Amino acid sequence: MSIEPPSGLNLPSMNERRSLRELITHELRAALVAGRLRPGIVYSAPTLASEFGVSATPVREAMLDLTKEGLVEVVRNKGFRIVGLTDQDLDDFTEIRGLIEIPATVRVAAEATAEQLEPLRPVAAEIVAAARSGDLIAYVEADRRFHLGLLAFTGNRHLVETVGDLRKRSRLYGLNQLAEAGRLVASAEEHEQLLDLMIARDLPGVEQAITRHLGHVRSLWAKPQD
Repeated sequence: MSIEPPSGLNLPSMNERRSLRELITHELRAALVAGRLRPGIVYSAPTLASEFGVSATPVREAMLDLTKEGLVEVVRNKGFRIVGLTDQDLDDFTEIRGLIEIPATVRVAAEATAEQLEPLRPVAAEIVAAARSGDLIAYVEADRRFHLGLLAFTGNRHLVETVGDLRKRSRLYGLNQLAEAGRLVASAEEHEQLLDLMIARDLPGVEQAITRHLGHVRSLWAKPQD
């Protein structure tokens, strides 16, 4: 069993006292999705707490929340282990997202006005800025807000929640390597391109763009080379 390295996760210091459990759950989930918390490694609440600058209690509570989501599992007397995903899991996630998001995005493009869609442009810009700076947590968070923001225009909260849950369960294992190689920016810029096509109501172009983008997301989910 692998045991966590002592540091280097680059987790933010939690200075706010407001809803620490919720804040830490959010940050841990983002770190997990970005691939900074790795499968097969056992993370202890005290060690994670030292990086956040808080006591172990809210970190332990946050990890228990992630356990309920199926993202981590309890290792008795040791801590929490990240649940791994198989290639089949990743293929299944991509298929489900495609079945939901492709037609939903085309529908939004056909029905939403430019005035409704334009507020998402700063979010698309945040994704690109995060990719350029190598801030993977910010990248994942802005990407989540962009896609769920688009889907919210369907008016179907269950659809949004379903895609949000799929995103929580995914792992972008390749983000570090892509960021270091300078390849993450091209994927980030697809959000701005998609938004332009939607505002222009180029429905065939929107369908092609979201299909291509989800395919690239699957490549981001690929496990890194050892």
